[in-house]
Amino acid sequence: MALRSISRRFGSRILNYRSSVASLHSHATSFGFQQVKEEEKSKLVGNVFTNVASSYDIMNDVMSGGLHRLWKERLVGKLSPFAGMKHLDVAGGTGDVAFRIFDAVNSVKRRALRKVDEDSLEETQIYVCDINPNMLNVGKQRAAERGLRDNKSLVWVEGDAEALSFDDNSMDGYTIAFGIRNVTHIEKALAEAYRVLKRGGRFLCLELSHVDIPVFKDVYDLYSFKVIPNLGELIAGDRESYQYLVESVRRFPPQEKFATMIADAGFEKVEYENLVGGVVAIHSAIKL
Repeated sequence: MALRSISRRFGSRILNYRSSVASLHSHATSFGFQQVKEEEKSKLVGNVFTNVASSYDIMNDVMSGGLHRLWKERLVGKLSPFAGMKHLDVAGGTGDVAFRIFDAVNSVKRRALRKVDEDSLEETQIYVCDINPNMLNVGKQRAAERGLRDNKSLVWVEGDAEALSFDDNSMDGYTIAFGIRNVTHIEKALAEAYRVLKRGGRFLCLELSHVDIPVFKDVYDLYSFKVIPNLGELIAGDRESYQYLVESVRRFPPQEKFATMIADAGFEKVEYENLVGGVVAIHSAIKL
């Protein structure tokens, strides 16, 4: 009974938001459940990640019970990294995905199976692109702690997912984990992903998504709206940023809709896999 009433309360809040959006000017967009001007969203999102940068990975562990590590391993497994590849990881400032790709490429077992030579390893380039310099600084510090401060395979780039600085047809792979829902124009980010990928290049997106299993959805909503902001306040000293996080998930397109958006950007063989009942989804596609 308690769960149902909580679910109705959240549902009412979302419905009220949607009705107000209908009357917005075309240049308005969402920041969680708030309506803001498009030009303001990037700054607001930037403030969120500036605030949480130092505690970002700890909070991911706490909020997901460590499951985010398995989700990222699944993402990299679908990528099938190879020596000599040129890869772009967007919104990956702390390096969590990039380090996994680097480790996969340099895996002794994988190198033995593929008979990889040292020249191919040296040609590998993993570009970590993030719009927030604070997140990149965390990633660079983590690289230094791993003994990778001067490793030429890892390249740290401050950049915007909607206006990438990379050449057309220059990347073998593109990943974005827990980042695409934060951009102002998802369509522009997808178009940029398509532009920079080579023919045959893989697009992979790991993102918090939508749960449709009735009872589990009620529990998930309760955890999201009541527990996560409190954890943010307790651990990171920042309730508002984590309130935005849970609201931004509800504003992100459902799995099927997002798959359609990826296809509309020009990608082929678009698929998605739900994990933990849709708490997160991995969308994959190829540029042919």
